[in-house]
Amino acid sequence: MDAGLKLKQTREELGLRYREVEEASAMIAQQNHNPEFIVSLSRLSDIENKGTLPTLYRLYTLCAIYRLDPYEVLQWYGVEVEHMPQDSALISPGRTHPIGFRGNGAGSVTLPLKLDPGLDLRRTTYLSRMIQEWGRLPLMLLDSLQLKQHRYAYIGSDDYMMYPLLQPGSLVQIDDSRQEIQAGGWANEFERPIYFFELHEGYACSWCNLSGNRLILQPHTTSPCAPAMYVFPDEIEVIGQVVAVAMRLDSAKKTRSRPAANPK
Repeated sequence: MDAGLKLKQTREELGLRYREVEEASAMIAQQNHNPEFIVSLSRLSDIENKGTLPTLYRLYTLCAIYRLDPYEVLQWYGVEVEHMPQDSALISPGRTHPIGFRGNGAGSVTLPLKLDPGLDLRRTTYLSRMIQEWGRLPLMLLDSLQLKQHRYAYIGSDDYMMYPLLQPGSLVQIDDSRQEIQAGGWANEFERPIYFFELHEGYACSWCNLSGNRLILQPHTTSPCAPAMYVFPDEIEVIGQVVAVAMRLDSAKKTRSRPAANPK
């Protein structure tokens, strides 16, 4: 059954007539101060019987009137919202940027459901061979992991600021409760805090030094990038401290020939 017929079936199950849907849509349009929310008699007929695609506003209106989940209705039209992260991964922007997928807990994700009971987390392990069962887990169940306490960002494929400590193309986890710049207290480069910044022209991820109102972004000692200085906090904002990273170790071979890029 196509999407239009499903919408028609839902309307009929609710006992709603075309005129009633139109009148309800007019009230939604008035409440939102936008006539685009109105679904006229002729337009509703075309959506149900001719396969006409509703606009974003009309789709919202029909979901509101019919008490439908917009994510489910989008699936009726062949749009799988839960595939957005995978589809997004098909392109690697050159600039470092935060990741904006937030969602509402709908959908599911493929995760390991059963591990070999002999798995010893103290030892380096080929984890793929220790997974006995994969499955789909509703995203709402991940709330117990408190994922909302952190933000996530992608290190651009042209961003060599922290290379080789952070490879271009890395995925980083950011704790936005750690925004205070530390002046010292680390024993080596792995303990030195890495911060994620928002600039007027984009984003940056690096070590830093704060002197008065001057914030200097300090690249890794072997990075081809040069330090960059900004007026703090007028020209730069600290989003938080990088607390975890996921990256490919072979990415350097693919990106080494690319020109270096400064965040500014």
